[in-house]
Amino acid sequence: MLYSQQLFFLFLLSIPIACISWTVTREEIFKESRAFCIEKSKHSKSLFIRKFFYLFTCEYCFSHYVSLAFLLLTKFQLLYDDWRGYLISALSLVWIANVYMSLFAFIRVGMKKEKMDADMEELKLKSERAKITQEEKS
Repeated sequence: MLYSQQLFFLFLLSIPIACISWTVTREEIFKESRAFCIEKSKHSKSLFIRKFFYLFTCEYCFSHYVSLAFLLLTKFQLLYDDWRGYLISALSLVWIANVYMSLFAFIRVGMKKEKMDADMEELKLKSERAKITQEEKS
């Protein structure tokens, strides 16, 4: 495969890896499962059990396992046609997926800030309308 194709597939395959990793470790749909995993990762007696459950709460950690699953499905390799290609592609997929997740988190924080600003402005307008209505009644 050409290097340009490999780069294209690297950036393309990182998108679903980031999506799955973010969804499992951050979104509401897995809130209860994540709470269970957090509890187990903090209070289990076995080190292995604590680390196993921690991986479901950390998007960086979880993205390694999602990347490995995608490598098994796609047999994607970077630069080399042997085990080195799999190793390089696994680490590269994790890195690009985490860049995507960081960008998403940054954008999401900006969206939340804008929504909060809009909500504050709406509350301010409602309180001003209430004052005007009170003054008109008096």
